[in-house]
Amino acid sequence: MYNSHGKILHISQIPVFDRPREKLRDKGVAALTDVELIAVFLGAGTAKTSVLKLAELVSNAVDESDPKTLFSRLMKIPGIGEARAFSICAAMEFVRRKKFPAVNKIHCASDVYAWLRPYCDKKQEHFIVFTINGGNEIMVRRVITVGLLNSSQIHPREVFADAIADRAASIILAHNHPSGNTDPSPEDIFITKKLQRSGEILGVNILDHLVFSHSGYTSFLEKGML
Repeated sequence: MYNSHGKILHISQIPVFDRPREKLRDKGVAALTDVELIAVFLGAGTAKTSVLKLAELVSNAVDESDPKTLFSRLMKIPGIGEARAFSICAAMEFVRRKKFPAVNKIHCASDVYAWLRPYCDKKQEHFIVFTINGGNEIMVRRVITVGLLNSSQIHPREVFADAIADRAASIILAHNHPSGNTDPSPEDIFITKKLQRSGEILGVNILDHLVFSHSGYTSFLEKGML
């Protein structure tokens, strides 16, 4: 929970009616932010770190890690020991299986957009790469960079290294626009063309690039821009 200066408050500093557990009880689970949901899951912080600050660190780790690296990333957070890291990873996998119960096959941009929902309301741009197998199934979703998107940040080696390691047949790019406007910027177009050329050399095809927000998405493929 943040005060007017943007600082995380300790639970004891938050009015009782606005504390995560009480809010869940009185308003329902949908009323909680991601950080508040994790705070309820964690239950308590540490002597040095409030549960809300700890929850924020966990939320960042989840956003910026893939399933293979999440456990090790969580273990680097003071106050998250093995037991909590195991529980968080197990909970994430359980939710993933319930939300995507069958295979992770995609047919169109709207299928990919369903996988981008957790990032729709992020206040910073997240550049995401999906590795895709030969059956058009999503193998892994990874956050490559966080922050203002520019061509100096998005280097082909960062985008294609994991795709090659995964033995992916192709990839799908995506990034959010916190403004809500999903029109690709000139920089977005430049980055996409640059990566497309690299993919052709490496033999890893870029299927699509989605610019998205909470209000929807723009698909480079559907717009004839790929």
